[in-house]
Amino acid sequence: MVRSGLRRLAAGAIALLLAAGGLSLTSATAATAASTAGGATATTPAPTTTPSGWLHTDGGSIKDSTGKTYVIKAAAWFGMETSNCAPHGLWSISLDAGLAQIRSMGFNTIRLPYSNECLAAQATTSINYAVNPTLKNLSPLLVLDAVVARAKVYGLSVILDQHRPDSGAQSELWYTAQYPESTWLSDWRMLAKRYASNPTVIGVDLHNEPHGSACWGCGTAAVDWQAAATRGGNAVLGVNPKLLVIVEGTDRQPDGTTTWWGGALGGVKAKPVTLSVAHQVVYSPHDYPSSVYTQSWFSAANYPANLAPLWDKNWGYLAKSNIAPVLLGEFGSTLATPSDTKWMTSIVSYLANTGISFAYWSFNPDSGDTGGLVKDDWVTPQAAKLSALKPLLGAGAPVPVQTPTPVPSTGTTTTPTLPITPTTPAPAPSPKPTTGTPPSSSPPPPPSPSPKPQPGTTGPPTASAAGPVAASASWALQSSWADGYVATVSVTSTTGASGWSVTWPDTRATAITNAWGMTCSLKASTSITCTGVDWGAAVGTGQTLSVGLQVAAPAAPTLPRLTVTAR
Repeated sequence: MVRSGLRRLAAGAIALLLAAGGLSLTSATAATAASTAGGATATTPAPTTTPSGWLHTDGGSIKDSTGKTYVIKAAAWFGMETSNCAPHGLWSISLDAGLAQIRSMGFNTIRLPYSNECLAAQATTSINYAVNPTLKNLSPLLVLDAVVARAKVYGLSVILDQHRPDSGAQSELWYTAQYPESTWLSDWRMLAKRYASNPTVIGVDLHNEPHGSACWGCGTAAVDWQAAATRGGNAVLGVNPKLLVIVEGTDRQPDGTTTWWGGALGGVKAKPVTLSVAHQVVYSPHDYPSSVYTQSWFSAANYPANLAPLWDKNWGYLAKSNIAPVLLGEFGSTLATPSDTKWMTSIVSYLANTGISFAYWSFNPDSGDTGGLVKDDWVTPQAAKLSALKPLLGAGAPVPVQTPTPVPSTGTTTTPTLPITPTTPAPAPSPKPTTGTPPSSSPPPPPSPSPKPQPGTTGPPTASAAGPVAASASWALQSSWADGYVATVSVTSTTGASGWSVTWPDTRATAITNAWGMTCSLKASTSITCTGVDWGAAVGTGQTLSVGLQVAAPAAPTLPRLTVTAR
């Protein structure tokens, strides 16, 4: 699936500070409700829930360094696996506000998806630097450092999740032609080394939702996920032997039955993942309700009583038989149907009764098939969901929003492309990938589309009319949903421009909801014209300026042709 949320630090000194094992921060007074910080109101911090030292496994349990059983209670905050290369929602709230709210809900861990493409990228998009000033000019990797550092402040652990190789869509396998296994392994080694002295990062989710051609222990190296997970886990533990190695299943059980992507772990009994360091493997299925995909068991006469035996068969047996711990890596719902409500009640009860760890999908509201733990303003809690999760989380407690002390940058590391301030985020309406098709001699047909926000599409750059001021512009779709879209406009001038305007056709737009760095007007059923203002008014010589807007419309235009004027 897909998710999002983050916080900021200053550029050059972050890696050095983290290498020393932490970050020096000073606390500010608790933030007031969602006004400017966009986060949780608090007066008294909740008790710390971070584990004592590094974690390891013992039979079907996860234990801390003192031998005490520890239950991971995670929320996914996605976005670093998308074309934004940053947790979503940072256009509305601060990283600290989001982390404080997750902590106040009763979670003790963040599951943080990323893509290998973003790890190598030089810039993020969609971060509002007015709200997140310490994230300005940071590359995605430095933003990841900032998330880890700030999570520690809020008593939250972090699980790193290789959600997909590129930022476009979920891949069946842990590699693609563009991002081979060698990249997958080298990136995992790099991350393990980067946080080797920081137990805030407790584990690595090697690959999200293997499915399709992926098999468990079949012996074909190109598609054998059990063998690949062994190679990946050993690569990580060779750098940091104290990390939990989280291994998801495939979509097909040894008996040929199918379940969710990543949800089939029946093959572990005969062919477990055995690593060079013992007691570090945790298995991680995903499970969803009928609104995400209509599996056969949802229409059974004994539903929902049939769910617990199904979970026992697919993955629960590992913990119940004391073989290995289980972390239910994704589950979630909008709770919009009676069937979903029954499913949620059942799975919460199952987790509570077994003591199995979990990671809820998701904190961010822009997961099209499940929604989030907060509403579209990224602040207001989803009360019904939190009530359903209460047996797992408890009542929670308010947590003050801390203010990081800015560290002077040693230099600009990247060029930020989008300081934005839309008031309503863009939900991404794409369904959760599943498999409900019985296996055959040929690979099953592809399931429903990936639930991740899709990569932005970029329109052709359009040069201005000939004259003393030369300028061009390009248009990029950042996200779209049923009622609108967010797009960025990048304006470049080789000569410098004291002012500029860009016009493009949009026959379906009904209103300009918000804009940053420019002011925009709508000519109904015809076009949108935007003119640079404030910090976006002028473009320096050879500079590229990125600005953006949010539009109310039933659909976004496809690669619109831009007309640029400059002076």
